[in-house]
Formats: sequence, C-alpha cells, structure tokens
Amino acid sequence: MNFLLVACGGFLGSILRFYISIKANKHFLGTWIANITGSTMLGFLFHFYSNGAITDGLWLLVGVGFCGAYTTFSTFGNETIQLLIAKKYRTALSYVTSSMIVSIGVVGLIVTLL
Repeated sequence: MNFLLVACGGFLGSILRFYISIKANKHFLGTWIANITGSTMLGFLFHFYSNGAITDGLWLLVGVGFCGAYTTFSTFGNETIQLLIAKKYRTALSYVTSSMIVSIGVVGLIVTLL
C-alpha cells in the first residue's frame, strides 16, 4: 500500500511539474518556482507529520510522493549546466544561490515559526 501512495503522489506531482514547465516556456524559472513552492509545502508537511497532525499515509502520498516528484534536482542541475555552457555565469550563480537560499530559508522559517 505504501508504494501505491508514493506512486499516486508522484504521478500528480510530476504532472504539475510538467505543467509549470510548459507555462514557463521551459525556462528555468519554472523549475525555480516548483522547487521553492515544493520546498515550502514539504516544510509544512514535515512539521505536521513530525507533530502527529497528519497520518503516515498522507505523508507518503503528499510529502514523499507528490513533493518528491514535483521538486526536481535533476532538472535544476541540467538547467544550471545549460546556463554555464551558454556562458551565462551570473544567471547560473543567481539561479543556484537563490534556489538554495530561498528553499532552505523558507523551510527554516516554517520549522522555527510553527
């Protein structure tokens, strides 16, 4: 049953991720948006899960499955390499640093404030 929950969540997360990519014209901004919103969602979910407010099943479906497929490190890495190959060094540096700082910062705020 656990595998099915993760698979269903992953199915939905990957579809939403693809939709955002299309809407952003396959620009790296789509990955940035997905990673930031997914990290934010995961921060909230982890807080609620660790405090017993959501079930193991909901954590597997949304936290592990949906957020795992919705956020994507492989696309982030590929887009960073593409920016470097195109010699867009400042854009690549801004992309990497803002992705890391904002994602970790938002999760840190959630954990600290809740």
